[in-house]
Amino acid sequence: MKKRILALLLALCMVASLAACSGADDPYEPDETPDVSADETVEPAEEAPAAGDGSWSIYWYLCGSDLESGGGFATGDLSELMQVQLPENVNVVIETGGASVWQNELVDASKLQRWVYNSEGLQLIDEQPSASMGEAQTLADFLQFAKTNYPAERTAVLFWNHGGGSVSGAAFDELYGLDSLTLDEMYAAFSSVWTPSGDEQPLELIGFDTCLMATVDVAYTFSDVAKYLVASEETEPANGWYYSQWVGALAEDPSMDGAQLGQVICDAYMAGCEEVGTQDNTTLSVTDLSKVGTLLSAYETFGSEALSAACTDPAFFSQFARVAQRSENYGGNTKEQGYTNMVDLGHMARLTVDTLPSAQAVLDALDECVLYRVNGQYRTEATGLSCYYSYNGDMSDLNGFISLGASTAFKYFYSYELTGELDESGMEYVAGMDITELPERKTLDTMGWDGKTLELDENGSAVLTLGPDAADVLSTIGFSLYYVDVDNDLMLLLGTDNDMNADWENGVFSDNFRGVWGALDGSLAYMELSYEGEDYNLYSVPVLLNGEEYNLQIAYDFSTETWNILGARQGIDDSGMADKELRLLQAGDEVTLVWYMSDLSTDADPEAYTADTIVISDDTAFGEAQLPDGQYAMLFEMYDATGASAMSDVVLFDCADGEIMTTVF
Repeated sequence: MKKRILALLLALCMVASLAACSGADDPYEPDETPDVSADETVEPAEEAPAAGDGSWSIYWYLCGSDLESGGGFATGDLSELMQVQLPENVNVVIETGGASVWQNELVDASKLQRWVYNSEGLQLIDEQPSASMGEAQTLADFLQFAKTNYPAERTAVLFWNHGGGSVSGAAFDELYGLDSLTLDEMYAAFSSVWTPSGDEQPLELIGFDTCLMATVDVAYTFSDVAKYLVASEETEPANGWYYSQWVGALAEDPSMDGAQLGQVICDAYMAGCEEVGTQDNTTLSVTDLSKVGTLLSAYETFGSEALSAACTDPAFFSQFARVAQRSENYGGNTKEQGYTNMVDLGHMARLTVDTLPSAQAVLDALDECVLYRVNGQYRTEATGLSCYYSYNGDMSDLNGFISLGASTAFKYFYSYELTGELDESGMEYVAGMDITELPERKTLDTMGWDGKTLELDENGSAVLTLGPDAADVLSTIGFSLYYVDVDNDLMLLLGTDNDMNADWENGVFSDNFRGVWGALDGSLAYMELSYEGEDYNLYSVPVLLNGEEYNLQIAYDFSTETWNILGARQGIDDSGMADKELRLLQAGDEVTLVWYMSDLSTDADPEAYTADTIVISDDTAFGEAQLPDGQYAMLFEMYDATGASAMSDVVLFDCADGEIMTTVF
């Protein structure tokens, strides 16, 4: 995505060129190379210098991970920083580590190294033995060192790396099994260096140049540590924050406070994304943490009302789940991409205003504490902070939220939703609502709808009739499409979509299939629906991009009736780490489409199957293609609020010359 390491290597290593990082050319290359010595080291001050009025220190926790070893993105952002001439009252203190290789000749991957960049340039000031940057003690040691030697009137702490949201945290260390800092570890580190105070937070700003960390739980964690939070709800592209622009603005006006600096960071970030073409689904926001207490109170009441509704009638779980499915969510949340379980808090509240009166208080509090935000055209519903929702019903992930999340009520809500029961503390909590026993939930496991028979209506559409119980049980319903090769005993799964007519009141669902499917340059693609919105849908398409596993991010815009390729990402790691690199397709790239194949005669799970390979050109496009002649199968796939699924019986149809002839199997 970006090639920004040239300037740093010229400045520090006196070389004329370096191997290019993957992605687009660097739009930020400086006119002149800073004059900095690479081998000069300076001892940190034995006594803390006085922090004069108007001084700023930025403590930059630069965990390189595979972003650096594989792409040089940390080096690129260092290069951007060094384009700025800092005044004497601004210091940037940096700790480097967490990457197996650094794409420059200066940083030593075998150590933790500490640097200062100030009016005198970049200097190495301390070295420590290698340690996991995902450990609280490593962070605490750096923060204490920086505070002792480079105090200031205003201090910002900046995390750079991957992020994983409320449960997985940030700073995944490549050298230590992708160990990451969870929110409780972060808080332990900060509170060991500064005394937390809800009235006078010791830090001016906490920033996450990472994915997925603008969450209500992160805001809660730092509400008595810092005045402002700058972070993204969505995954970030690897070009990240535009350091030369926002640090340059601080250099020109060190009198700005955290709110002003946060807005500059947001605007610079969006400008940088627009320059390299990664702006369409970006988010970044500034939250006033001194005002987050009102939001936390409203969020807890919101969860309490939801829990009370579910304890009164467990059908509310399904109703709330359908709201979550329609709410803007971040990081993918599909089988193919993995699950972050992060959803926009404001969008979900807005969709429940009619059923949960406290939702309006959540919206009002968000308006008050989220001071500024920027959004791409396919992230229009983002309100600045996300919250946890269990899309996949994973108990291990939920347990992580239970130990770290900001809302007691929602912890019990999801526990009851997924397990059908509450522990002793949960029952004590609902007893305060005059609830003494929990009614039994209806789930797919109890409905007997797996293999449910389909019928054909007069138009030849497949119809699934479940009755009024559907609204009490289902969180969503869609269909899966297969190509059937009877002679070779094969079924090729082409993906999922929701082009259906749904009568939730009567529980009657029928397909609206038109005989077309998504295709890249005319080649049919497997695709999964990842977000269903009023203005656009988002899809994920698994591919091999030049031999590596990625997911194309595809948007269908209802207003223009066009398909757009937003780029390619790798999915959520088993550690919970979200991929920060949005890889834009370039002419000459080879994209191999991936389908999933299974035997027609067995119940074996589908396995990945490589299909057509497309060489990307300037004219490459994603769009709808008529299904080729042949036989296809469709089945309806149902999900409930626990993440359980069931599949209907199969409809077979033949395509011939664009005509569809359907039969029930």
